[in-house]
Amino acid sequence: MDPWVVGSSAFEPAYIAGWSAAEHWDMTEQIYRSVLMATARRPRDRHPTLGGTGFVLHTVPSSKHVGLMPVWRDGSRVYVTDPAKTIVDVLANPIWGGGIRSASEMLDEYLHRGDRDDARLVEYGDLVGSGAMFKRLGYLLERTDPPTSALVEACRARRSSGINDLDPSVNAGGPILSAWGIRRNVDLGRTGARSG
Repeated sequence: MDPWVVGSSAFEPAYIAGWSAAEHWDMTEQIYRSVLMATARRPRDRHPTLGGTGFVLHTVPSSKHVGLMPVWRDGSRVYVTDPAKTIVDVLANPIWGGGIRSASEMLDEYLHRGDRDDARLVEYGDLVGSGAMFKRLGYLLERTDPPTSALVEACRARRSSGINDLDPSVNAGGPILSAWGIRRNVDLGRTGARSG
């Protein structure tokens, strides 16, 4: 049986998110061995294996189950975050994208999609309520060519106070970028932007 169906049934209410949603929307070329799901439940085992597939579970209250699209798998309806919500999730919690480098690549793919929706990014960011997500998004957008000034300004207006790590899963120092309140504790390389 399809792992998405198995997981959605076992952990309902739940949805496919993070790197698994990015794979579904062709925003990453990486192959992930486990399925990332958000669930309203608080499971003891956050890394269960069901039907031979590993799952990574994150608890998200039902009130924040937004930006979901139904997809049919093996005759069953399951939910996956839409492309914009996928980006918001991986920037709010870079570990959901496999780290900020992968999340940055996912953002770059999203920015070149025909269904890119800047207003929806801001809307979902507001619903998630993560000032750190807006800091990361704004910082990464400024590195792209060309920067999207209206979206950058929306991010700037929504920054939280304090300093946030670019990638909270990496225990490293780095320069503080005061314009965004970001500690650049991961080197993303030249620009992260692509041509075309």
